[in-house]
Amino acid sequence: MSELEFPTYEKIGLRPLINCRGTYTIISGSVMLPEVRAAMVEASKRYIHLDELSNAVGARIAELMQCEWGLITNGCAAALCQVTAACVAGTDPEKMIRLPDTTGMKDEVIVQKRHRHSYDHAVRMVGVRLVEVETLEELEAAISERTAMLLIFGDAAERGEISVAQMATVGNANGIHSFVDAAAERPDVPNRYLEDGVSAVGYSGGKCLRGPQSSGLVIGRKDLLQAAFLNGAPHHALARPMKASKEEVMGLLAAVEMWVRRDHDAEWKEWERRMQFVGDAVKDLDSVTLEVSQPGRSNVTPVLRIQWDASTLGIDGAGVSRELSQGDPRIEVFHGDSSIPINPYMMEDGEEQIVAPRLREILTSNT
Repeated sequence: MSELEFPTYEKIGLRPLINCRGTYTIISGSVMLPEVRAAMVEASKRYIHLDELSNAVGARIAELMQCEWGLITNGCAAALCQVTAACVAGTDPEKMIRLPDTTGMKDEVIVQKRHRHSYDHAVRMVGVRLVEVETLEELEAAISERTAMLLIFGDAAERGEISVAQMATVGNANGIHSFVDAAAERPDVPNRYLEDGVSAVGYSGGKCLRGPQSSGLVIGRKDLLQAAFLNGAPHHALARPMKASKEEVMGLLAAVEMWVRRDHDAEWKEWERRMQFVGDAVKDLDSVTLEVSQPGRSNVTPVLRIQWDASTLGIDGAGVSRELSQGDPRIEVFHGDSSIPINPYMMEDGEEQIVAPRLREILTSNT
């Protein structure tokens, strides 16, 4: 029997890309750390009981992240679903198997109007109704015997009138869990949201952690996260399709182990160096200006914005983006009318040396 030829993206007709956008799922988020890949390979070689694995990993994450407990899910959207299900059905097998039929259960989740976003469906799929509020008074008035959970979108924390701490305080005073979706944020230690009093926080495992793309990290109260685990795979409940395999679990654990050891200051300096290298390649061009923007809560990385006059250089932002994407190698960026941002966050070592001359070539090709 001939040896199996290992499949690659190129062999099936695809073009891998240089990622100058950031940790966006549509372009596969991030590249896993070598330690993550090694942990996944090792985990794939033997069998393990998944209930025992969840308990052991939950305790280890608690040590690493200085929290009460940890849970690994099939992405942060799965965390939204499983935590919501835990708040509605708890650990009652009869209720768990009936979801999304919430008859006789708490079936309302309160959220600030300015915190609504496209991942609401991961909460609504449990069968709950989202109740919108805008002020602290409205929040307190909306609390009822039907309230299952308070939902907070971390990236919108400064946009609403109610602070995270206020949401958590109201929830705790009424015996209601609060959950923060912080998918694209840094899971810093100690955790700012847990310090504010929330019950749990969810992160993507495949963004800044650079773990498996289809993994999520949840930290917070042990009773809530253990109930969330029971509401998902390998158990027969609503989130049964959202399976985190033993390989993904151990891979993300490795990513968390690395997260608390990584030199984040050195990484930041490297991102700045990459931006400067690209900026230096085009800063002398007529009408080009450079600006470095600082991050918000999500995608915490500096970003270089390159702007120019389209009439002077004969090409607009969409044209530059298109030519970068169509080139070899393929380079993906966002674009404005006459600008592009260069996000160094997920670029690999040496890729700035490819991006810089290619960008200069495009910006000078029509003058």
